[in-house]
Amino acid sequence: MGSNNNICHVIPLMSWLLLLLLLLPLNVVRGSSHTLDRDSLDSFIHDYAIKNMTKRYTGKLYDVPLPSNFSGMESSIVRLRSGSFWRRGANFSFFKIPSRVLPWPFVKRFDIIYENLGNLSSKYYDVPNYTFVTPVIGFLAYDATRSRKNYGMIELHIMANHILVHFPQISLPQDKNNKKNETMTCVRFVTNGTIEFSNVTMNNMCISQGQGHFAIVIPSLKPDEKKGGKWKWWVIGFGVGIVGLILLIVIGTLICKCIRLKKRGNMERQSEKSEALDTVWVGNSRMPSASGIRTQPVLENSYVP
Repeated sequence: MGSNNNICHVIPLMSWLLLLLLLLPLNVVRGSSHTLDRDSLDSFIHDYAIKNMTKRYTGKLYDVPLPSNFSGMESSIVRLRSGSFWRRGANFSFFKIPSRVLPWPFVKRFDIIYENLGNLSSKYYDVPNYTFVTPVIGFLAYDATRSRKNYGMIELHIMANHILVHFPQISLPQDKNNKKNETMTCVRFVTNGTIEFSNVTMNNMCISQGQGHFAIVIPSLKPDEKKGGKWKWWVIGFGVGIVGLILLIVIGTLICKCIRLKKRGNMERQSEKSEALDTVWVGNSRMPSASGIRTQPVLENSYVP
């Protein structure tokens, strides 16, 4: 009976293996497009800047020294008065914010956090079917009049002019240099999670009506490459299907065998409870067999005429 139990114990393991095999392509697709939590990054940089910049003069830009695990990323902070900001705007880092802009909801003072994600851009941001040719840069405004534990993000209400965004560098592939204006596109990652596309200006700049994170992208795949990618997934899916079918057949066979073994075990237990039976071998199976006993003749009536 030990071998019978072993066969039945293998079935759950085979079922788990089949399930993992069927979910493998889905996990690969999810893993390829997975990005780190950008909201947590913004919150961390803001909190880190507030805690490490104790003395700060209004209208002066300060660099934020980030921890070593954010190597390649740059950040800075500036505190502004809403009145001065309305009259002059702001021209710091890679952003030129025009005048006639107010924070919403209105606060007397607010902080602007500037970010340059550098070589970590693709770990936090992703545009399907596009490739970054610039690092992701951005700015976010926070209320500076509340206590440190209750800093909240605010919006900048732009009435007429646009925010101008210029980038520290643009790295185009060799075959894109001659037609860069046709392929490059501005991308804005809005704080609510949406993505906005716009045209690149003649000076390789982007324009925006609000805060967020920005980058310039180009199409990442040609039509032929896309078809090749589809064929690749078809081949992977076909292979996974064949292996899954084989495992399914093996699991079905083991289940049928396990059921037969359990039935035979029940029969043996029932025979042990009743009259002991002999066993005989039929082929490769041992079957119970009753001993042949001839019934002795007995007269129904002892009276003989």
